[in-house]
Amino acid sequence: MKLYDAAWAPSPRRVRMYLAEKAIQVERVPIDLAAGEHLGDAYRALVPRGVVPALELDDGEVIVESAAICRFFEALHPDPPLFGVRPVEIARIESWTRRIEAEGYAAAAYALRNGVPAFAGRGLPGHWPEVSQIPALVDRARVMWAGFAEALDQQLAQNEWVAGDRYSFADITALATIDFARRARLTLPEGAEHIARWYGIVAARPSAEA
Repeated sequence: MKLYDAAWAPSPRRVRMYLAEKAIQVERVPIDLAAGEHLGDAYRALVPRGVVPALELDDGEVIVESAAICRFFEALHPDPPLFGVRPVEIARIESWTRRIEAEGYAAAAYALRNGVPAFAGRGLPGHWPEVSQIPALVDRARVMWAGFAEALDQQLAQNEWVAGDRYSFADITALATIDFARRARLTLPEGAEHIARWYGIVAARPSAEA
């Protein structure tokens, strides 16, 4: 298997953190996003959408989307469980992961792609015709981010980890999202003490450096 990776992007980082927690070794192929390698003919012959990460299996099939790649490895290596064991735990982790993606990560992506000059004409990730920036989406991103941060802080006021009493893929997703949001100039509000407590713990895990 080969994992097509990119050093600074949040989605590949999510996979790297997951693999580090599982102590799984996979051959990695770096893709230079700054140079546009993901949009070149060679990579798009493998991944037509031009996105990272991507996992090429030994039979040639390619899996994209970071959560799907991690689910694939979870089925192969169920211990330690990062997607839950009990039905309610699995549902809780899935629910929070989706919320983080839909509210927190989406806010960061809106802010970055519509507010940073370097992304002019690249309003959507991957291979698309030119997509103009929409400045109003930066304002929407700030509203989304504030609401997401408040909800996450409330959740962590009652739970040690994002989805309950066990570190999970939801924590990986939240850490990658918060760090990504900083690049998009979205910061946590003052007084988010529960996120701060949690962040100190998860950021200190060795996997956070993956």
